[in-house]
Amino acid sequence: MASLPLYNLAGTQTGTYEFDVDSLAPSINRQLLHDAVVMYQANLRMGTKRSKDRGEVRGATRKLYKQKGTGRARAGSKKAGHRRGGGDIHPVRPSDHSYRMNKKAIRLATRMALAQRIAKGQVRVVDGLAMDVPKTKTIAGLFQAMGVYGQRALLGTANHDPVVYRSARNIAGCEVAPVSDFNALSLLRPRVVVIAKEALDQLKERSTAASA
Repeated sequence: MASLPLYNLAGTQTGTYEFDVDSLAPSINRQLLHDAVVMYQANLRMGTKRSKDRGEVRGATRKLYKQKGTGRARAGSKKAGHRRGGGDIHPVRPSDHSYRMNKKAIRLATRMALAQRIAKGQVRVVDGLAMDVPKTKTIAGLFQAMGVYGQRALLGTANHDPVVYRSARNIAGCEVAPVSDFNALSLLRPRVVVIAKEALDQLKERSTAASA
């Protein structure tokens, strides 16, 4: 059982939030976390790099000089791959680097990543994160009061909240996502995870139902 610091929207610590880490993941499999992160990074690759072959570079196709009688080695087009300005012999083509792991493994890696953050004391819980109007000053003040302003942070909400998103999107290094969009990479990439109490309540209910 872990005791997480509980803050209000003003940044004042009002208590602690008890969370059973073992319900998320009894143990941390570092190899599984590594495999999940590598998969997400591979899926982010655009794969659009491309180079030209000899048929695509600019230049004439005529023979550079006659075949015999010059005392030089025979030569054809100046667009050959061994010549300067010529095309690549094995040109690079666009490729798709994406792949998928087993769904159960992906979900387990996500739970392990959150459990590791909690174990290292890198999770802050906010009670009453909902806002009526977008205001960046409110979220920035919250981060400053918690001592995480200027760090790369993940701000987790219970559901998609456009008001909170618009309030935090201009803060450097801050990423906003609902708890349903959490994955191993999004949880391990930031220095700290700031999450709404309602979002942790959802995770607690899911972990309880899964273990039942």
